[in-house]
Amino acid sequence: EVQLVESGGGLVRPGGSLTLSCAASGFPVRNFAMSWVRQAPGKGLEWVSTIKAFGNTTTYADSVKGRFTISRDKVKNNLYLQMERLQPDDAAVYYCTKAGDRGRGTRVAVSS
Repeated sequence: EVQLVESGGGLVRPGGSLTLSCAASGFPVRNFAMSWVRQAPGKGLEWVSTIKAFGNTTTYADSVKGRFTISRDKVKNNLYLQMERLQPDDAAVYYCTKAGDRGRGTRVAVSS
């Protein structure tokens, strides 16, 4: 059974940093393209970043490029999203996804 469990969200001041984690089970994260998406209050899902299967090729939405870094640990079977220079527009529930599967999300709030 595929399970994705996100963690690491919280409240941070503008300009601050957070690292989100996604604990995956039921499949090896290395073998699949994995993504982070987010949903801000009252808005639809927004793609944030993807890491391709088997390698380290990554892509980012323009809104986060240069501030966010996606990575995975094949030993721990985890996916990560390192977020820096957070802005109020980054506030959202962040989800880890893989081929149609999605976790329950972790909330990020950005406020002074």
